[in-house]
Amino acid sequence: MKKADVLIIGSGVAALQLAKRIRDEKNVIIITKSFLKNGNSNLAQGGVAAAIGEGDHPDSHFADTLEAGRFHNDRTAVLKVTREAPGLIKKLWAEGCRFDTDEEGRLLLGMEGAHSEHRIVHGGGDATGQRIMEHFESAVAGKFTIIENTIVFDLIIDSRGRCIGAKGKRTDGSIESFFADHIVLATGGCGQLYSHTSNAETVTGDGIALAYKAGAEIADMEFIQFHPTLLYLNGKTHGLISEAVRGDGGSLVTEEDIVIMEGVHPMGNLAPRHIVAQTIYDYLREGKQIYLDVSTIENFAERFPTITALCEKNHVDWKKRIPVAPGSHFLMGGVKTDLIGRTSIKGLYAIGEAACTGLHGANRLASNSLLEGLFMGKKLSEWINEGGEKNGMEKRDAEFPENRRPLTEINNRDMRLPEIEDIKRTMMDNAGIVRSEEGLLKQKHWLEGFQIEEWLNTDLGHLTFEELTRVSMLITSWLITDSAMKRTESRGGHFRSDHPCEKNHDWIGRQIIQRRNENNEQIETAVAT
Repeated sequence: MKKADVLIIGSGVAALQLAKRIRDEKNVIIITKSFLKNGNSNLAQGGVAAAIGEGDHPDSHFADTLEAGRFHNDRTAVLKVTREAPGLIKKLWAEGCRFDTDEEGRLLLGMEGAHSEHRIVHGGGDATGQRIMEHFESAVAGKFTIIENTIVFDLIIDSRGRCIGAKGKRTDGSIESFFADHIVLATGGCGQLYSHTSNAETVTGDGIALAYKAGAEIADMEFIQFHPTLLYLNGKTHGLISEAVRGDGGSLVTEEDIVIMEGVHPMGNLAPRHIVAQTIYDYLREGKQIYLDVSTIENFAERFPTITALCEKNHVDWKKRIPVAPGSHFLMGGVKTDLIGRTSIKGLYAIGEAACTGLHGANRLASNSLLEGLFMGKKLSEWINEGGEKNGMEKRDAEFPENRRPLTEINNRDMRLPEIEDIKRTMMDNAGIVRSEEGLLKQKHWLEGFQIEEWLNTDLGHLTFEELTRVSMLITSWLITDSAMKRTESRGGHFRSDHPCEKNHDWIGRQIIQRRNENNEQIETAVAT
């Protein structure tokens, strides 16, 4: 058993921003499923959006975020984040985190889809996430306890209904309990639920499944962003081709060099991601491969070294054309929180992609993800440093209560788990870019055939690392599918072929909340935000 002031589950930008800003006298433990930098933050290519250029203003960033999010956003969240963005960049720069500059030392600002101004701050060309993660890693080195290769499989809830700890399992099979005043989920999204994805292999919806199992509110799970351009060869995706490539002049074309976005949207190749992704998907369904033509971009290899290396590794001649396809990229929904990171369970917080703050609405604006992680890590650190609301751990004896939720040991031999590849394939087919009632109902019935309720109420400690991941994938897939069935419209990252239009009268400002009650029963409501 280990005790701390703050327990952080996950190790991306949001997690390390939080850890870095916690006062030195506090004891912080970071638990990560793999290695410290093996996650989406380290893969982030595009950059951080901030209105710092001449002629730009946070109000313009605010408006672009609402437009991309199809006005499903929490306006207060959008306003606060966009206003604070320039200061977050300046703070990183002052700390020594170096972004790309011109000959006069001014920040180079890129353009990305659905932005009205050049406002994307980037580092190392297309290695912004890696640059920030390296900065944070050096800042927290030796400051906190970092436990790698440990998967958290249960949250510990006491008799008062507060989250006081978590249970983790190491790769060697050993189990340990961790207790803290503040339990923080920073586990990222769920991109690996789909066969085509830009996400790291570790991103399987673990934190969201943990929170749902514990009884926390989950929101907006139907809104999955599919990035339009992943490198696509022989029916498989092999990595991200950043939005910034199109921002610098890259164009989406067919084999016959027909520009596919002309006449589809006024912004052409820089249209919002859901529109570009759906357009490419329509061509692929007709058996037509789509390419990204980068021939007009000067010094491509210098501007995009990560993408150049990815193409060369996969024997693709980027000087001609890059074959692309859309894949799951970002989850707009997640564990419902306020702008501090507090969930509906006392003592439990969520930040980064695992959280749903309302910032992104129905579709995230490009390069607002690293921004959100920086913002939420800062806000939660301020709350904790100022005292926050403790669990009263210092008043407890050495004996800690076990989880108040009745967990049973598996004694039903009929209980089984789906294979990972089957989850990914069926989610892509039935709950992917284009959805319908028929496909979603088929997917929901298939998932429920694996006895989800039993897995939610079962002690999982005996399962292997891979089996624990499959449980998380099963639960989170069901949350997405169930929520997508209930929203009978198309909005942002949620497209229903049987309801292809936005229905503002029925759905504008309405959010689907999923949670379990004290009796472990499912409650689902659509409520006004």
